[in-house]
Amino acid sequence: MGQNITRKILGAHLVEGQMTPGSEISIRIDQTLTQDATGTMAYLAFENFGLKKVKTELSVSYVDHNTLQDGFENADDHEYLKTVAQKFGIYFSRPGNGICHQVHSERFAVPGKTLLGSDSHTPSSGALGMIAIGAGGMSVALAMAGQPFPLVMPQVINVRLTGSLMPGAAAKDVILELLRRMTVKGGVGKVIEYSGPGVLTLGIPERRTITNMGAELGLTTSLFPSDRITYEFMKNQGRENDWVELQADEDVAYDEQIELNLSEIEPLIAKPHLPDQVVKVRDLKDTSVQQVFIGSCTNSSYKDLAKAAFILNGKSVHPDVSLSIAPGSRQVFEMIARDGILQKLISSGARILESCCGPCIGAGQSPPSGGVSLRTSNRNFVGRSGTKDAQVFLASPEVAAASALTGRITDPRDLSGLDMAGLHQIQETNQVIVDDRMILAPPETGEHIEVRRGPNIKPMPLGKELTQEIKGEVLLKTGDHITTDDIMPAGTAILSLRSNIPAISEYVFSKMDRGFAQRAKEKNGGLIVAGENYGQGSSREHAALGPLYLGIKAVLAKSFARIHHDNLINYGILPLRFKNNTDYDRILPGDVLRIADVRQQVEKGSFLVENVTQGVTFEAIATLSERQKELILDGGQLNFIKKRTKA
Repeated sequence: MGQNITRKILGAHLVEGQMTPGSEISIRIDQTLTQDATGTMAYLAFENFGLKKVKTELSVSYVDHNTLQDGFENADDHEYLKTVAQKFGIYFSRPGNGICHQVHSERFAVPGKTLLGSDSHTPSSGALGMIAIGAGGMSVALAMAGQPFPLVMPQVINVRLTGSLMPGAAAKDVILELLRRMTVKGGVGKVIEYSGPGVLTLGIPERRTITNMGAELGLTTSLFPSDRITYEFMKNQGRENDWVELQADEDVAYDEQIELNLSEIEPLIAKPHLPDQVVKVRDLKDTSVQQVFIGSCTNSSYKDLAKAAFILNGKSVHPDVSLSIAPGSRQVFEMIARDGILQKLISSGARILESCCGPCIGAGQSPPSGGVSLRTSNRNFVGRSGTKDAQVFLASPEVAAASALTGRITDPRDLSGLDMAGLHQIQETNQVIVDDRMILAPPETGEHIEVRRGPNIKPMPLGKELTQEIKGEVLLKTGDHITTDDIMPAGTAILSLRSNIPAISEYVFSKMDRGFAQRAKEKNGGLIVAGENYGQGSSREHAALGPLYLGIKAVLAKSFARIHHDNLINYGILPLRFKNNTDYDRILPGDVLRIADVRQQVEKGSFLVENVTQGVTFEAIATLSERQKELILDGGQLNFIKKRTKA
């Protein structure tokens, strides 16, 4: 029996375990990436290890999230990131150079390699045939220290693509169709591997859009073959020597097969407030729009912006619409300026932003109160845009540009006078501008470098060894699909405190429950009860660090998103699941829960939980490997490492 690409790469990097779906394995990590919203904590953790240099083949620190330097905090963090990169042998992509996933795929991604990134959309580089996985900053710090990365061996799902996209349809519609079929939790514990003749009709930008939003399915990662399309992309980047061919064997078997005919795909759109609420664009044609954003790591390539410019050329943005556009990288920005695309965008009335994440994380361009915002980004969670009551829809650049002209959600095929054949023929440029002057290579040795720390950068808090009893009040009971944005909101004001856990912890659950942080401090911590898919979305470990600082001892949920589950363990917070979900219904906020003999129950993986208030007992479980049990018992990764270093 042959092997698929996923198993080939994992097998070549396997350090521990058997590649049996559902069992824990550990793999060697070749590359890491961080971004500024999560990177400071990753490097603060790395500094605790006492190493002189990272042990990966390549590590890159990007500044792309909080580029607005309003006050000293962000600027200080950027100085810290630059100097810590120089000290420890890490490349530093300066503010303005672009979004980490776009730049990494352009300049660093290598087929057959492994990449671990402190951003949930790290799987974007799977477009080039990498195993690229999002994780918390602590996990990335450990990878930089040369430690293997543990993960549950995923099932490998084959999505076989046939046909080719028709005029008006886009790669965004492909991943939206998969979200419609599979839902936001349908990919948990899985990898999607794309194959079939339709693959050769998709360039790297299209593939990157699809692998990027695979994160919204809950996937461990997703990837495409490394083929002649990959080679041409890397050749245009001057990196053809890094190319290797990677294909699945002909007699390969997969855990599951999905057939997808690209010729049958039509323009789709995700309704508020989840990326899987997908319908046809034409179903919403009477919906008025006040704001349009074209950009983000999902859709900000040269081709994306060239198509938007083709639609907007010679026309004006609707008077009721604010249109903003952010090129994904400085490379893209320079090329659209060179080729006249930028001029067409500006002439239409578009507002041009720098190459950064910006609106996608609520850092600027928030919609008006109750407004409808149509975006090409990947998430439309409540409040993520910076406006709590905004209605955010997700669609392709073609739909976004058409809608910006009409002032309502519009299928580009219905736009009067648009040359659909001309639009469909637009391709990525082969005349790539390669200029890495905004990427600072580290010196041979960083021993002479002084790491600069502003007053907003505080030491990382430590968990405590697990006690024999957990007892506390249910401080909050949530519903399903709680995101890390719900737990630790983004936006300029809050994310500027990302290096200061005591300060940022004041905002834990602030958009859901303004009194949560104060109540947690008054009650000396407690527990959180949640529904399905708790902690989905961003990889930001502040959604674990903030609760840790407030004394949260355990989270009891119906199910967890992968990265957040790992982040809770990394910081010593016990993630428990209801054995019977009907027990969730009985718990009320304010109930006092008690778990006796916790340390022994961790070893067994099953727990008796007493609801002291109601006088009833129920069962919970924790799916923990032997390694994770040790982490929980020791109170998290740093305690685990320090304890063994002293020994």
